[in-house]
Amino acid sequence: MQKQLKIVLFFLTVVLFSCQTEKKKEEYTKLQGNVFGTTYNIIYKSTVNYQAPIDEIFEAFNNSLSTYIPNSIISKVNQNDSTVVVDDYFVEAFHKAKRIYKETDGYFDPTIGKLINAYGFGSGKEKKNLTAEEIEVLMNITGFEKIKLKDRKIIKQPEIEFNVNAFAKGSGIDVVGRFLEGKNITDYLVEIGGEIRARGNSPRNSLWKVAIDDPNTDGSRSQSRTIELDNQSMATSGNYRKFKVNSKGEKIVHTVNPKTGLAQENNLLSASVLLKGDCADVDAYATAFMAMGLEKTKNFLESHPELKVVLLFTNTEGEIKEFSN
Repeated sequence: MQKQLKIVLFFLTVVLFSCQTEKKKEEYTKLQGNVFGTTYNIIYKSTVNYQAPIDEIFEAFNNSLSTYIPNSIISKVNQNDSTVVVDDYFVEAFHKAKRIYKETDGYFDPTIGKLINAYGFGSGKEKKNLTAEEIEVLMNITGFEKIKLKDRKIIKQPEIEFNVNAFAKGSGIDVVGRFLEGKNITDYLVEIGGEIRARGNSPRNSLWKVAIDDPNTDGSRSQSRTIELDNQSMATSGNYRKFKVNSKGEKIVHTVNPKTGLAQENNLLSASVLLKGDCADVDAYATAFMAMGLEKTKNFLESHPELKVVLLFTNTEGEIKEFSN
C-alpha cells in the first residue's frame, strides 16, 4: 500500500445551490474513516447506513491480505505455515496478480516482498545501503513462477515473500463496491488513499469528477487536471513524493523494478490508469507502469486499448509533459 497520492474529490467541497440538488444530496450517504494505513471516503445513493458491515469487510480483508498483521493469512503463508487454508480474498488476489504478472511480462510481481522490505518500504526489516550482491541474492528468491496455489494452499520456496500491497487498496475498494452493488446501489464512489471505483452518478446527477495531483517534489499540493469517471475505476502511482536518499546521496524510490531489483526513478513521474473494471487491476497496472517507464508503457497500451491513462513525465529538457490516450 505504498502509493500515497491523493485524489481530490470535487463533489466533497462543492456548494450545492438549488433545492433540487440539496434533495439529491440528502439521498446519498457518506462514510469516512481510516483503513489500510490511509483514509477512505465512501458515498452512495441510499439513506441506509452500511458502516457496520463495511467495517466487517475491512477487518476480514485485512485478516486475509495485510502483511502488517502477524496472524493474517498472508503473513502465515510467508511464515511457511503449511496448515494455512487461504480464503476467497486471497484466492482472487492470487489469480489477479498472476494474470497481470503475465500480461506485464513480470513488471508487476508480488513476490518481491523482501526487496521492498530491504529498501524500507514494506512491513519487514530494512537493509541500509543495499549492495549489488545483496540485491542479487534477493532477486534469486523472486518470481511468480516459483509460487503455486493448489487446493487453497500455497506452495512456494520458503524464502519467497508474497506481498499484494501494491494493489491491496484497489482490491479492498472492489470488495466494498460489490457489497454496495449487492444492495442494488448503482450510484456510488469508493475511494481509499486516492484509488477509486465509481459507478453511476454523483449527488449532482452528473458523472463523478476527480482531480490528479501535480507531480510536485517540494511537498506542496496542487491539481491542474480533472477527470470524469464514467463507470470506471482509477488508480495513480508516482515516485515524486515517497522516496528516500541513501548515504551516497542517491534517490531511492518506492517502486522496485522486478526486472533489475533496483529502486531507481525514471522519466515517468506518475501514472493514472482508468478502466471500466476492477480497481485492483488499475492499481496493479499503475505500479507496473512506474517500473516500465514511459516508452515501455506506451508500447503496452497499444495492445491494451481498454486501459486509459494520464502519464506525467519529464522530457529531455526537464519539462513536465503529459501523455493520454
